[in-house]
This record gives sequence, C-alpha cells and structure tokens, in this order.
Amino acid sequence: MHWADQLLSGFYDAKWQVTADQAIYYREIVGNAFGLGSALFGMRRSVWAWPVGIVGNVLLFTVFAGQAIGNDQGTPLFGQAARQVFFVIASVYGWWRWNQNSRRSSDGTAVRPHWATARQRVVYGSLALFAVVLCFYVFRAVGAGFPVPWWYYLADSWIFVGSMLATYALARGWVEFWLCWIAVDLVGVPELLHFRYYPSAVLYAVYAVFVIWGFVVWLRISRAESGTPSAAAERPAGSGKDAATADIHSN
Repeated sequence: MHWADQLLSGFYDAKWQVTADQAIYYREIVGNAFGLGSALFGMRRSVWAWPVGIVGNVLLFTVFAGQAIGNDQGTPLFGQAARQVFFVIASVYGWWRWNQNSRRSSDGTAVRPHWATARQRVVYGSLALFAVVLCFYVFRAVGAGFPVPWWYYLADSWIFVGSMLATYALARGWVEFWLCWIAVDLVGVPELLHFRYYPSAVLYAVYAVFVIWGFVVWLRISRAESGTPSAAAERPAGSGKDAATADIHSN
C-alpha cells in the first residue's frame, strides 16, 4: 500500500536537527523506548519482554549502523549494531523457552530466577573473555579507516559480547543477567556520549536504574523460591507464584 510506504519512509527519515552537523533520528528514541518496555516486562517475568524487545532491536540496528547504511548520524558503532542482530536471534530463543516453561509449569510461570552454577560461570566467563578479544580484532579490521581511538573497538567488543551473555542469561533465568547488564551500561553510556548518540546514552542511564531494581526483585524472588530461612521469614502467605508477585509489587 502506497500510504503505508509513505508512512514508513517518513518515520525512517524523521529526525531532530540539533545542530548544523548533528541530528537525532526519532527511530533512536522510539527504539530505546521499546527496549525499556522489554526490560520492564523481563523484570515481571512476562513473555512479552521478547517480542517488544525485537521491535526495538530492529529500529536501533538502523540507527547504530550509521554511515555504513547511509545515515548522516555519525560514526557507525559496529558492536552496538551487531548486537541488535543477535538480540533478535536470542529473543526468538528466549520467547520459545519462556513459552515452553509457562506451559510445563503448573502455575504458568515463564521463568524462575536462580543463580548460575560455579561451573557455568567459569565456562561462560571464559568464552566471553575469548570472544571480547576476538571481536576487538575483527571490529578493528572492519572499521579500519574510521577516525576513532583504539579503545572504541575494545569498548564495542565488550558491549557486543556482554549483551549476548546477558540476553542468554535472561533466557535461562540467571540472576547474573542483571549484573551483566550493569557492566555493559558502565561501558556503553560513556561510549554513546562520546559519539553523540545522546538519546541512547540517556536511556541507557535510565536502564541502569531499572537494572538495579530488577536485580533486587529477581534476587528476592530467587531467595523466596529456593526456600532459604531468611526468605521464609519475609515470604508472604500463599503459593510461590503469589510470593514472587508480592515481591515485585512491593518494589
């Protein structure tokens, strides 16, 4: 339909010209809003976290690819763009896994937060370290010629790998998911500010607040559902699902 094509084209090109050489695409703002919505659904253990996140990932890919796909927004952030592609793939897996869990669970719970085992931490931590080093050299080779400092490639490598690790951890229900996101934000926010992706930088800073909140919520749920003595004293009356819900609404 012609009107739909015009609508989509208009949205794709719409931007706020901040200065003569700096524009902010509305796609960046809307994409990050969907990302925030996905984080909120994830904190509440809702399957909607995944499809909402996918919409944001597609929009943000078109932003962070930057000059590489003809945008005039600025330096393309390969790690930021590449992780959006992975997010879509991982979100399909997470969406499927949480749906399967909710069907198998007697109370319809999509995921039960818990800590990863020591072995899982060692294995995935080692793989992440190797992947960061590998991505550093790959991104530097791909971005040869861009006027950026060397640390850009290292920062983008960690953002890419850390985001992959965090998304996988979310699908598995590991409490470490939130800690991994904090580590990604500590690098991502300064990088985005440096390269003038201001809406994403601001929203990433907002994410950090929700990530800390989400960590506390999932930590309390994991303690309640594991039946630890300290959690039992704080646990509200009712089923495990009711207690988890009460934990969420009490924050």
